[in-house]
Amino acid sequence: MIRLDPAVEIQRTYYADTAARYDSMHCQEGAADPATRKFVTPILHSLRISNLLDIGSATGLGLHALASELPGAFVCGVEPVAALVREGVAAGTTKTISLLRASGDSLPFADDSFDAVTEFAILHHVANPSVVVKEMLRVARRIVVIADCNRFGQGSLPARLFKLSLYKLGLWNVFNSVRTLGKRYQISEGDGLFYSYSVYDSYDLVAAWADRILVLPNGSTRSRSWFHPLLTADGVILIAIREPLKGGQQS
Repeated sequence: MIRLDPAVEIQRTYYADTAARYDSMHCQEGAADPATRKFVTPILHSLRISNLLDIGSATGLGLHALASELPGAFVCGVEPVAALVREGVAAGTTKTISLLRASGDSLPFADDSFDAVTEFAILHHVANPSVVVKEMLRVARRIVVIADCNRFGQGSLPARLFKLSLYKLGLWNVFNSVRTLGKRYQISEGDGLFYSYSVYDSYDLVAAWADRILVLPNGSTRSRSWFHPLLTADGVILIAIREPLKGGQQS
């Protein structure tokens, strides 16, 4: 039996223990949040996607809501916590979507398998988000959606500027390791184990893959400025689009 990293074990145990009440705890988060879907769904429609893969779908409740707005599309989610998948099956969610037990850092799909690949608020639970993002880009043909936290839009203005300055100087990881006593993660009652993450951490990876990128504010928003949404939104939706070449080939 392969032993998981201790942090991964903590997180998965938390979700296994709270699986029965997961949907009531997170019913307005991620893909289950209508405010998030109102940005994402029209773009998915405009690109005429025929299939979609979601990473970290939990019980599939949010993905079920998204699938209802994409009639005719094959919608699949992957989730590593068995108890959450069982809850989704028991609730009947899998009557409208496919929900598989798998992890985002090693997706069981071939390259370019899905028109669209999405993640809604799971990367801040991952120690190395780049590994998951690379997998998302690998299996995506047309569009990748990352809807997640933005550390640079959280806290007071001095705190936001401080975090951005450290990040630009390449010192954020050192500072974060010191403040968490080497763990790099924190634990909360409502969200389990989480890491400090910003969608902008994944920007360069996504930009190398995409032809166009849309950056949209999500969640609570502070005063507007030239730095919106970088320094003003505590959540950001990054939508990366790849244009098809003539003859159906991807760029």
